[in-house]
Amino acid sequence: MQRFEGRVALITGASRGIGFAIARRIVAEGGRVVITGRKSEALDAAVAELGEAASGVAGRADDPEHRAAVFAHLAQRYGRLDQLVNNAGINPAYGPLLDVDPGAARKILDVNVLSALAWTRDAVATGTLRSVVNISSIAGVSASPNIAMYGVSKAALINLTTQLAAELAPEVRVNAVAPAVVRTAFARALYEGREEQAVAPYPLRRLGEPDDVAGPVCFLLSDDAAWVTGQTVVIDGGASLRSIG
Repeated sequence: MQRFEGRVALITGASRGIGFAIARRIVAEGGRVVITGRKSEALDAAVAELGEAASGVAGRADDPEHRAAVFAHLAQRYGRLDQLVNNAGINPAYGPLLDVDPGAARKILDVNVLSALAWTRDAVATGTLRSVVNISSIAGVSASPNIAMYGVSKAALINLTTQLAAELAPEVRVNAVAPAVVRTAFARALYEGREEQAVAPYPLRRLGEPDDVAGPVCFLLSDDAAWVTGQTVVIDGGASLRSIG
């Protein structure tokens, strides 16, 4: 399939993991990508692996100057933007929700929610945007012991998806995905050293891989999902089935 031929996608936080898998899938299907990440070295390596259809701009997702530089790069290099994936996210707090430092809580909301809104606002302003996918989490639809503030932010991102879908239709579609534990460096603390225990809740008997998320995301970005907006697709290896019956 060449669903992204002639199209340009922007993926935040895409030097590795889920974001990189999405970028790789878009390039494989004929698209061009601009990816972002905090660390220049990792970002350069990702761009080199993706090839000439990719470029990168390093910076923090919640930095307005970085965001402006990315959109200036897009305008100069491609003159358009068709798809946006808000993938950048952080979780610097671990433990009970009442113990979370207020500064850390604000930072989580700034990066995981408010920056997604800001990136979407600037993407819409290009005048060529067709679709947005926000990377939420299963933590946003259920209780999440020890990562509760992260879950709060991802729940807010799901509602942000709903609100933006209503406001931006019919020109722009906005959807989200909510993955469970995916085997990435970001989620390593949730499974490393106890993978057998971590896998137990999943009927499909394995953790997710970045490509398990990239496929549904690219479906939602593409014209295959032309009549889908305001939805959050749960990608959890069947774990949510455990709450039934």
